[in-house]
Amino acid sequence: MLIAGFPAGAWGTNCYVVAPAAGEECVIIDPGHQAAQGVEETLKKHRLKPVAVVLTHGHIDHVASVVPVCGAHDVPAWIHPEDRYMMSDPEKALGRSIGMPLMGELTVGEPDDVRELADGAALKLAGMDFSVAHAPGHTKGSVTFRMPELAEIPPVFFSGDLLFAGSIGRTDLPGGSHAEMLESLGRVCLPLDDSTVVLSGHGPQTTIGRERATNPYLREVAAGLGDGTAAPRRGM
Repeated sequence: MLIAGFPAGAWGTNCYVVAPAAGEECVIIDPGHQAAQGVEETLKKHRLKPVAVVLTHGHIDHVASVVPVCGAHDVPAWIHPEDRYMMSDPEKALGRSIGMPLMGELTVGEPDDVRELADGAALKLAGMDFSVAHAPGHTKGSVTFRMPELAEIPPVFFSGDLLFAGSIGRTDLPGGSHAEMLESLGRVCLPLDDSTVVLSGHGPQTTIGRERATNPYLREVAAGLGDGTAAPRRGM
């Protein structure tokens, strides 16, 4: 398994390129602000051919490069229907202007081929299996992607802005809900095996076991508390 990730743009959003191995087809996860160049460099370095872009949610820091990346490789973008509008109207998704200088750098809109994700969907892309879980809280259409354990490789969980190392995503933007965030953490994250590697939308990688033991939000949810005051939250 090959997973190449890098932080991109003004918000340092993690973009991931996932493939069975070098020289094969791949999937691009969350090509956000100023991610296109990093994507192309990663594809060239590992001799990869994209077959799809998949999105954990619709915030501009996760989707800003979808149009150029999909257009350059003629591939579809997958997104949950409740977040689809954000690709064309990013400022509405934030409840405020993100700034004219920044907006001037963006290609706002949808790629030619948009496909919608559903809770519980099983995607087979580039010969790899991705299990989709709808996980609202950060946005109404937030999803996560889980890949099964393979040989000696532990399961991998792309958590988007649901779960971070030591924290969780913010819930104070339009479509955010603290109650839904807690429900998603309990339903989506807590059942995962401790060995599961968590690759989130921002910050370093972690594991479910580490977060179960140390993340104040996940601990409170597990204990049936979860008042959400434990620590600062992150993400756009």
